[in-house]
Amino acid sequence: MAVSTVGLGIGVALTVIAVVLHYARGTGWTANEDISQEVLEHRAETVPETDFPEPMNRSIGGGGVAAIGGGGEAGGELAEGEAEEDTSSPGDIPEDEIEYFDIEYTKEGETIEVANNETLLEAGEDEGWDLPYACRQGQCVSCAGHIDGGDSRDFVEHDNQEMLDDPELEDGYVLTCVAYPRDSFTLETNETP
Repeated sequence: MAVSTVGLGIGVALTVIAVVLHYARGTGWTANEDISQEVLEHRAETVPETDFPEPMNRSIGGGGVAAIGGGGEAGGELAEGEAEEDTSSPGDIPEDEIEYFDIEYTKEGETIEVANNETLLEAGEDEGWDLPYACRQGQCVSCAGHIDGGDSRDFVEHDNQEMLDDPELEDGYVLTCVAYPRDSFTLETNETP
């Protein structure tokens, strides 16, 4: 069998070209700028804010149901002689009256400063902790915690909590979603009465 010199020449030439291309330096490649965060921020700006409550997916056994209360006569009107209830919240403390307290979160293993106009739950979430909650309105016990050292009312002010009775408060239980610190203390989160 005779080997064609033309075919052999083409084969050698192709082999040489492949070897040269393999070892030749190409142009450098640079990745494009990551714009994913910019796109997410732009998308967030286009979505309107809602007044929907946060999802109840973090609670065990569901969340609380909003209480519907009547202020007096039918339709929620105040009866004669009734004064309108003060609706100020501990979260509405003026900037010049804000105090900070050292709160030790035992299960998280850290002590942090919490302002008296911030709830214990919000302060923990600001630290990046995954604390339990459901209703965020003091109407369930998903966010309950325990303060070592006595009556929780000596250490926190609850803003409209509806679930803990006097004996539970005296035993040191708190609802972290509506509890504002009034002193330094140790808190054990995820402890229900």
